[in-house]
Amino acid sequence: MKITDVKINLVSHQEPLKAFVSITFDACFVVHDLRVIKTQGKTFIAMPSKKIKDVNRQIDIYKDIAHPINSEMRDLIEKTVLEKYKSTVEDIV
Repeated sequence: MKITDVKINLVSHQEPLKAFVSITFDACFVVHDLRVIKTQGKTFIAMPSKKIKDVNRQIDIYKDIAHPINSEMRDLIEKTVLEKYKSTVEDIV
């Protein structure tokens, strides 16, 4: 499986969120709402998730909607997205 497109939508004034990302696989399947997060000098990606209420513990928890199931795919997604994010930020500055 190949990542054939990455779209970066930069976000301003929402620390630590830096961008929302859409990635396309094999030019036929897209995943929206990945997030680029920067905190304590480290930049990483977060998979799309939804907030649900845990009624037993009275807290909100986040559940992934989509995520890679092995480290090789996770590494590929993270490397590709962060390279595109960095080049997008450099183009603006």
